[in-house]
Amino acid sequence: MRYFLELSYKGTSYHGWQRQPNAISVQQVLEEALSTLLGKETQIVGAGRTDAGVHAKQMFAHFDTDISENQASELVFRLNRFLPESIAIIAAHPVASDAHARFDAIYRSYEYHITSQKNPFANEQAYFFNAPLDIEAMNTAAAFLLKHTNFKCFSRSKTDVKTYDCDVIEAFWEQKSELIFHISANRFLRNMVRAVVGTLLDIGTSKLSLSGFQSVLDSQDRQQAGSSAPANGLFLTKICYPKHYL
Repeated sequence: MRYFLELSYKGTSYHGWQRQPNAISVQQVLEEALSTLLGKETQIVGAGRTDAGVHAKQMFAHFDTDISENQASELVFRLNRFLPESIAIIAAHPVASDAHARFDAIYRSYEYHITSQKNPFANEQAYFFNAPLDIEAMNTAAAFLLKHTNFKCFSRSKTDVKTYDCDVIEAFWEQKSELIFHISANRFLRNMVRAVVGTLLDIGTSKLSLSGFQSVLDSQDRQQAGSSAPANGLFLTKICYPKHYL
């Protein structure tokens, strides 16, 4: 039977989601825990790949097992006792045998958190940036993303993707106790959100004009965009599937 495992994690101690040959990853820790508790090697397929240090408030991964639906809550309980404090299992959702955590996702949402006050208790979950920012200009630039399709300018130069096209459905800044950037799209390129944030910060500090931002988008050249914002402020916050899935 196939399940969608819903989880959250603090990414500080991990070298991203995906298994790495010489570094600890969230996927590795989960697969080892599942394999131990289920008594046989169990592989999981994640809904995406977060980079080293990036957090997830909501992540999904599918796996196959012989356990029945009425045993799923017990598995969640046992996993949470077995896993480190940095990973929490929210639920195990029974799904169709051909449901796919990555390919069946409709859209994904991220938040990027910025704090203007130095806080030793928040430095692993927000980027400390205390320069004055023109948030109105940053929001104007963010709206450009909704009208654009090819985001090669925000992608890592060495990548195996077949297309750089993404459908961004929302992108905006919100000032709360922290400054938060919200962005949702059907898919994201590796490092894309952090590169977008870094470039929008250049808008906010007047290092880059709005017309210059449009030129960056049109260039399809990563060298024209700003530096990537640090990983510690980035959160994967939501993954949406068809209603009948969960």
